[in-house]
Amino acid sequence: MSDIGVIAVTARGRAAAERLATAWPGTVRTITAERPAEALRTAFTECGAVLSFLAVGATVRVLAPLLGDKTADPPVVCVDESWDHAVALLGGHHGANELAERVAGVLGCRPVITTASDSTRTTPLDSYGEDLGFTLADRGPLAAVGAAVLSGDPVRLEGAEAWPLPPLPDGVCARIPVGEAAAVIRVSDQCDDGPVGEQPPTAVYRPRSLVVGVGSARGVSADEVGDLIDGVLADALLAPESVRAVATVDLKADEEGILRAAARRGWDVVTYAAAELADVEVPNPSEVVRAEVGTPSVAEAAALRGAAGAGRGAELVASKRKTANATAAVARVRPRGRLAVVGLGPGARDLTAPRAVAELRRASVVVGLDQYVDQVRDLLRPGTRILVSGLGQEEERARTAVEEARTGAAVALIGSGDAGVYAMASPALDFAGPDIEVVGVPGITAAVAASNLLGAPLGHDHAYISLSDLHTPWEAIERRVRAAAEGDFTVCFYNPRSRKRDWQLPRALEILAEHRPAATPVGHVHNASREGECVTMTTLEEMLAGGVDAVDMFTVVLVGSSASRAVAGRFVTPRGYTWKG
Repeated sequence: MSDIGVIAVTARGRAAAERLATAWPGTVRTITAERPAEALRTAFTECGAVLSFLAVGATVRVLAPLLGDKTADPPVVCVDESWDHAVALLGGHHGANELAERVAGVLGCRPVITTASDSTRTTPLDSYGEDLGFTLADRGPLAAVGAAVLSGDPVRLEGAEAWPLPPLPDGVCARIPVGEAAAVIRVSDQCDDGPVGEQPPTAVYRPRSLVVGVGSARGVSADEVGDLIDGVLADALLAPESVRAVATVDLKADEEGILRAAARRGWDVVTYAAAELADVEVPNPSEVVRAEVGTPSVAEAAALRGAAGAGRGAELVASKRKTANATAAVARVRPRGRLAVVGLGPGARDLTAPRAVAELRRASVVVGLDQYVDQVRDLLRPGTRILVSGLGQEEERARTAVEEARTGAAVALIGSGDAGVYAMASPALDFAGPDIEVVGVPGITAAVAASNLLGAPLGHDHAYISLSDLHTPWEAIERRVRAAAEGDFTVCFYNPRSRKRDWQLPRALEILAEHRPAATPVGHVHNASREGECVTMTTLEEMLAGGVDAVDMFTVVLVGSSASRAVAGRFVTPRGYTWKG
C-alpha cells in the first residue's frame, strides 16, 4: 500500500499517528490543516489510503461528495478515540480490510470488517483472480451474482477449471445447467460470452491469457499495427482486456510503430531472439521471412513463445494475418497450477505467519497430515477441498499435492514448523516440474520454538540432525553426530525417540559425551507452543543416567557445545565475540 494519510486532531489521535509512523516508516503521512474536514479531503485526494481518527459519521459526511468508484477511491479506515475499533469504512476489498487489520496489530484495537464475504470467509468476487491479472468485463452484475453466492443459490461456474483460483462455496459449480442457475460466474477471454437472450446475472472475468505476436517491415506506422491487431482480435472474438503482452523478434525491439501501438493499448512488449523463435513449430512458416530475419515465423512464433513462457504451454487461437507492412497472430496461455508449500509453525496460532494464513485462504485444495489440517480448518474458505492422510504417508501427500497442481488448481501442501526443515518441501519439489508454479512459505521451526523456551542455546554455530533411520541408515546418522561432536556444535535432535526406536538417542548422547563436559546443558521441549507443552533443563550426564525416558517423537532435544552454560536457569550458548565499545 502506498502512503497512508492520517487525520488526527486530538492528543490521543496524534499519539496513535506517531506509533503507526514508527511501525511503518516512510509510509504514514500526517495531514495537517486548519479544519479536520480540509485535512480529510486532502488525504482522500492525495494519498493511497486514509486513516481517520474521527467519528465514522463525520468522516462519511466530509467524504460523501468526493466518492467515485470503489476501485479508484482510496480505502478509508476510521479509529475511535479510545483505540477500541478500527472500522473498514470504504473499499473493504481494495485495501481497507487489510489496513484495519494492520492498524489493529499496532494499536491493539479490534478490526471491524462488515463486507459479507469476509464475515462468511467467502472468496470476495470483486477481487476474484486479481492476483492473476483478472479484470471484470462489467461490474454491473456483480452485486446480484455476489448475493446469489452468499445466499447459497445455485451459481454456474464457467471456464475457471484451468486457473489456480481461490475456492468458491459448494453451491458454485460447473455442473449446474444455465437454466437452473440463479447466476453465472464466467472466466473467458472471448467476447462471445454465452447464448443470446435471457440469462441470469453473469459476472465475466477476463484472464490475462492472450499474447499477440507481431512482425513488421521497418518504418511501419502505429496505426497500421494497431488496426491489424484490433481486427485479428475482433474476428477471433477475443477480448482485448485479456491481452497480456505483444511479442516480436528482438530485431524489432526499437520499432516505433509496434511500441506505440502496444503503448496506446496499455500492453507491454516482449522480444525474443530469432534463433529462439526458429525453434517454435508454427502452422504457417515462411522461407522469405527466414531469409530476412533468421526465423521462418515472427508473428505466430512470437505469440506461441510468449504464451508458453507465461504458462505450461500455448495454443494458437488466431493464425497470422498480413497487411502491407505488418503481420499479427494470437496465442492463448495454458496456465500453470500453483503449489504453495506452507509451514504452519510449531502449533500455536499466533506463531503461524500471516503469509501462511493468506495462502491457506487462497488455496482451493489443501493437502496435509490429518492433525495439521485440523489445526487450520477454521481458516479455510468455504468450498476448499481437503485431502488428508496419516503419519508415514509423506510421499503420497507430496505426489497428491503436485498432481492436483498439475490440473491447474491452487494447492496448499501444509506441514508443521518450516516446510523446508524435515518436512514436505523436499519431497514435493522432488516431484514438481516446470509445469507448475511453486511458492514456499516459511514457518517457525520446532527447533526455534524450543530454543526460545529454553533460552538461547542456538546463539552460536549449531547443527540439526534427525535420529530417524527410516530413510537414512544409522551408520550415516552416527557419522554426522560424530562430526558435530568433533566440530563442537550445539546439536538439535529431531525425531529423537519413539517406542520402536529407543536406543538411538542414548547412543547419540554417548558420542557427544566423548567431546563434552558432563555438565553440558541439555534442554528438551515436548509439544513446543502446543497444549501439553513441557520444558526441561538438564545436563548431558543426567540424560545418560535415564533422562531420555521423558523424550518422544513430539520432543526436540538440544545439546550444548563445550561453551554452552546455564545462566539463571536458562540455556545459553555464548556468541563468542569480543564486544568492543
